[in-house]
Amino acid sequence: MPDNPNAEIVAIGTELLLGEITDTNSVYLARKLRDIGVNIFFMTTVGDNLGRIGEAISRALDRAEVVIATGGLGPTVDDMTRQAVADVFGRPLEFHQYLYDNIAERFQGFGVPMTANNRQQAFLPECAKLIENPVGTAPAFIVEAERGVVICLPGVPREMKYLMTESVVPYLLQRYELGVILARTLRTAGIGESSLDDKIGGDILSETNPSVGLAAHHGCVDVRITAKADNRGAALAMLDEMQLRLRERIGDEVFGVDDATLEDVVWDLLERNNLRVHVTEAGLPGVISGAWSAETDRLRTSVYESPKAVFDQYDIEASGKSLTGIAADIAASIRQREDVDASIVVLSYPDLAENADVEQGSAVAISTAAQSRFRGYGFGNRSNLAREWISRWGLASLWRMLKEEHA
Repeated sequence: MPDNPNAEIVAIGTELLLGEITDTNSVYLARKLRDIGVNIFFMTTVGDNLGRIGEAISRALDRAEVVIATGGLGPTVDDMTRQAVADVFGRPLEFHQYLYDNIAERFQGFGVPMTANNRQQAFLPECAKLIENPVGTAPAFIVEAERGVVICLPGVPREMKYLMTESVVPYLLQRYELGVILARTLRTAGIGESSLDDKIGGDILSETNPSVGLAAHHGCVDVRITAKADNRGAALAMLDEMQLRLRERIGDEVFGVDDATLEDVVWDLLERNNLRVHVTEAGLPGVISGAWSAETDRLRTSVYESPKAVFDQYDIEASGKSLTGIAADIAASIRQREDVDASIVVLSYPDLAENADVEQGSAVAISTAAQSRFRGYGFGNRSNLAREWISRWGLASLWRMLKEEHA
């Protein structure tokens, strides 16, 4: 198998450190590098400071053969990447008239006057390889040296993605004898990360190629398989084999692969088995019903401003019962009255924060002919977590219950 190079991504921009924008560039680059077999062990974010940019790139070169930097190639005083790279390699910046004329032509095409500071975009470190940028004004470049390779791309996502796909990936494929790294994700619901870890077992989780890792989300856990091989066919075969082994142990927990969503999987289950569901939401409109586009014969909804309105509607005496107990009673009552296959009830009181001092601020209950499931939460509908947790747990539980009864 080829000895694939290691790479490090350096994201440049003070706005990233201040949280003003999210660094989606590094995620995109990591996936593109993974797909062509380049190893990623570190990502670095650094602000617009000449010394610190140079230090970040230099440290990255100590750890990796390839460094990909994004950002800092514009015309303003805080665009320092060119100078920082030149300093790291001990090379001067060189002016390129061709680049300057090309930039001026693009501004003319935009019908916008070019300011003097755009001249700095025509400077590149000595002996740098130009990466033509037909979708923007900032030229990208590659510097090759004994220490390693530094590839500098614009921070504008549209430009970065275009240049990465059209120029950088072909360059890396040509320069290095690359294998392939492919990944596949098995998506699970209704089981916690620790329980899933236990069911998979240490023997599988300790393997290195293919490797298996877990990533927990609200109400769902992803099981990612990563395989490295000489070619795509061999990597796919490794993924297929590991997926079969995992399905033998956790197949009942898996609702889909890669881009599958609970929303689509549950809806397919309803249609395939000709099932009907009624959703009642009090205090959190659309938390479950919003998973699907519109009400149909298969989906009925009732929305209330508060749980009290539901109590009045169904003549429920709330005193002495927990919110989950009330939700379970209402779910069973609605299922029988509406003659549906499943009834979901969400009740949520307002609170001021996620740690509000109430025993139960929200509850969700699901009733089918065979079983009932319910869960309560301390936070109410003003919490940022209410929609995430309730929608994930509710859909996951509905999927498991319907699957068990109608598979």
